[in-house]
Amino acid sequence: MYRPTTRVLALLELLQTHGRMSGAELAPRLGVDRRTLRRYIGKLEDIGIPITAERGPAGGYALMPGFKLPPMMFTEDETLALSLGLLAARGLGLAEAAPAVASAQAKLERVMPDGLKRRVRAVDETVKLDAARTIAPDNNQALVALTGAAQACRRVLLRYRDQRGEESVRGFDPYGLALRHGRWYAAGQCHLRQALRIFRLDRVVDVAPLAEQFERPEGFDAMAHVVQAVATLPRAIAIEVLLKTDAASVRAHLFAEAGVLEETAEGVLIHAQSDELDWFARQLAGMPFDFEIRQPPELHAAVADCVRRLLRCTQAPG
Repeated sequence: MYRPTTRVLALLELLQTHGRMSGAELAPRLGVDRRTLRRYIGKLEDIGIPITAERGPAGGYALMPGFKLPPMMFTEDETLALSLGLLAARGLGLAEAAPAVASAQAKLERVMPDGLKRRVRAVDETVKLDAARTIAPDNNQALVALTGAAQACRRVLLRYRDQRGEESVRGFDPYGLALRHGRWYAAGQCHLRQALRIFRLDRVVDVAPLAEQFERPEGFDAMAHVVQAVATLPRAIAIEVLLKTDAASVRAHLFAEAGVLEETAEGVLIHAQSDELDWFARQLAGMPFDFEIRQPPELHAAVADCVRRLLRCTQAPG
């Protein structure tokens, strides 16, 4: 719900952004009548903000030429957004995030009225976000360089260390970045492999800009590509299971990276890769619908072992 103070600030923002506006334009934007609008204009003048008013068809309200808003004026909703944003920044896996957040908050508080300061501190001191799984890169250099290159559609030379510790160098067109399950990824065209690839930022050794430009595919979704790429990573065991339900139900009970879904007349086939059959068996055991194992045969035994363990746990002592 808008409060009068919020509307007065909104009026000031409209005049700063759009220049001269008529009362007929301003009143509906603020959700008030013309009489209330004139009262809000008076409130702005009372706090020293110079406003010119002209009558007639071409008239309206405008800030005095040359007047600029103070550098920091926030509504309550904007203050809440800033507070939560600063809090969330600590959990984004950014190097040196905590001191940067503390410094930014201190700068904001220096120009905020006491009431807004209290609201910012209340969020900071009472709200907790779960960031325990976040894997932070050693520094923010890769994130800064890749986001800049992605925005400018400029190719980079990427030096990357894989999970075995082996380094490689490649030309890379960064289409976008995504934070997924505590890890930062860059998605784009790898010119070493001549294919779309994803790279974990905590494994990036160095990023150097190149002169070449690239064209990002229209509508490219970095998050969707990361999810798909993680789901199709080659692993030790290929798995195929028919889930006897619809795709929406599968998505509600199985995380997206578990595998690729294929809708059929019998149900939903999941094509997955795993290094551990026991882990996948536990995922199947938690499903609220029937399933049929297509491959590998060893998955039958892994599910049976899981069921026997659950049965032992349900038996009463003695």
